[in-house]
Amino acid sequence: MDKKSFYITTPIYYPSAKLHIGHAYCTTIADSIARFKRLAGYDVFFLTGSDEHGQKIQRKAEEEGIQPIEYVDRIVAGFQNLWKRLNISNDDFIRTTQERHQKVVQEIFRRIYAKGDIYKGAYKGLYCTPCESYWLERQLDENGCCPDCHRPVEEVSEEAYFFKISKYADRLLQYIDEHPAFIQPVSRRNEMINFIKQGLEDLCISRTSFDWGIPVPMDKKHVIYVWFDALTNYLTPIGYLDNPAMFQKFWPADLHLVGKEIVRFHTIIWPIILMALDLPLPKKVYGHGWLIVEGDKMSKSKGNVIDPIGLIDEFGADAIRYFLLREINLGQDGNFSREALIGRINSDLANDLGNLLHRTLNMIGKFQNGIVEKAVGTNAIDQSLIADAEKAVADFETGMDNMEISATIRNVWAFIGRANKYIDESAPWVLARDAAKKQELANVMYNLVESLRIISVLIAPFMPETAEKIWKQLNLPQKFEAVRLSDIKQWGVTPANMHIGTPEQLFPRIEVEDDKNIQHAVKPARKTEVKPAEKAADKKSEITIDEFAKLQLRVVRVLHAEYVPDTEKLLKLTVDLGDERREIVSGIARHYKPEDLVGKNVVMVINLKPARIRGIVSHGMVLAASKGDALKVLSVEMPIGSMVK
Repeated sequence: MDKKSFYITTPIYYPSAKLHIGHAYCTTIADSIARFKRLAGYDVFFLTGSDEHGQKIQRKAEEEGIQPIEYVDRIVAGFQNLWKRLNISNDDFIRTTQERHQKVVQEIFRRIYAKGDIYKGAYKGLYCTPCESYWLERQLDENGCCPDCHRPVEEVSEEAYFFKISKYADRLLQYIDEHPAFIQPVSRRNEMINFIKQGLEDLCISRTSFDWGIPVPMDKKHVIYVWFDALTNYLTPIGYLDNPAMFQKFWPADLHLVGKEIVRFHTIIWPIILMALDLPLPKKVYGHGWLIVEGDKMSKSKGNVIDPIGLIDEFGADAIRYFLLREINLGQDGNFSREALIGRINSDLANDLGNLLHRTLNMIGKFQNGIVEKAVGTNAIDQSLIADAEKAVADFETGMDNMEISATIRNVWAFIGRANKYIDESAPWVLARDAAKKQELANVMYNLVESLRIISVLIAPFMPETAEKIWKQLNLPQKFEAVRLSDIKQWGVTPANMHIGTPEQLFPRIEVEDDKNIQHAVKPARKTEVKPAEKAADKKSEITIDEFAKLQLRVVRVLHAEYVPDTEKLLKLTVDLGDERREIVSGIARHYKPEDLVGKNVVMVINLKPARIRGIVSHGMVLAASKGDALKVLSVEMPIGSMVK
């Protein structure tokens, strides 16, 4: 039995002279959906490409004194490099300058012309060259400019061929009404219905004032209108003319994912072309929002274009992919900022995901010599974790089927948080000190590895490189590329007596603080008179028990201590938390010599946001009591890893 097929496309991109992060956004969304469908067992065909004809391309090339094909070759190479760097898994990259596409476009033109839906006439009207769009005067914005890009339009007068799209207006409206999922989200659907009801004029589909395009087959002095040319790209790679079996398998397309500014072309002109060819319409056209920078759409003239290659070089492809997919609700505009990106990397990727993997592998190495031992039996805490894992997989499948990508990622991260909480609930560092708890410890370690196995698959559509890294660090025997969604619907697949791989850091924290913003580990209070107004303020600042519970206090042992060079009050401490080691910078050098602290069990805030102090990343804060000039570190006779409540 043949696998279910799924055909997904992005728009083919205009060869802009400057790549920006918006180019990455749409294609990353499409890639995550394509990867999910492959996980779900579908035979996927994922298409992207470049739209290379038209008057604006010819003008750009003339400005540089080169041929149009030289201009587009150079820029298309940049697109292909970007997709490679972003780990985009497209099955084909269509270029409208390719001969295979020219044949399809000309044959479509012939067939519609033979049907009587294309006729020759003369065009006189308004044209936006940057958008390659025809406009009526009543459709211009308040400044008499293009309503899409708000740039001046030109008056055009030339002989042309016209496509009878007005003939199909009522039929298209009926189709949209009978297929409510065809145009999504609903806001775009309503916009298109209103546009059609205003009246459709027959579309000018050829030009004679320039020659950079595909020639009209029966009249070589005309070139075919760039949008008529570009939209038909979706038929070329799936064998419209030369592979009937492939075409039957993948057409109609399951999803055209496009920016909201070109929904009109994809939901009016494109469906009417297909109606004229007697072909079924795509199942869904989804118009996503724009990527906004500092509250404004990216624009070269505004100087707010963000280079995606530079971001990938600095932060890595998976971090960029995660941010774009997590931060922005599909269909809405989303804001991009460097500060928000770094915040997500540090919080979600380094702290939540990276820390879960790091803690788990370190504890297995320390407590079980790197061996994942067999789990026998479950307690209430284990059963709760397993139930949450099953729910996470079910929610993932439902969310991705509904294209709720951001919400799906949030649900996956909720399970990552649940697994981190399971560590604290189970306290494996305590179990490891009791020989009678050996099997209970083995169960905890097994459950954590099993959780990470499932998590690695759940993040694969969004962060494919990271997903495979986790899989390899766990040292799971199955090849990652062969894993399917069905493999994580059952708990307990991780084989017993498996030796884990080598732990490696997934996402190093990005430190942006400077010395003046650092929260020093200890800051002795000065003795001052408390005024009545200040007492009142202190009362207002009371916290609830829930707020206090956010602090994670743990007993740690100081393994090493040394002075921080060129400072009088800072010590660098290396401490053992029971399941990991950390470095802390503490402002206690005036009260303790390094050798006085080594071997002490002290109390530490372990979930304090890390900070860079004198070039050292401090991961926590040691508690101390002070009065006047006196200061003592809080030291307790409790085992390492004990929680302070």
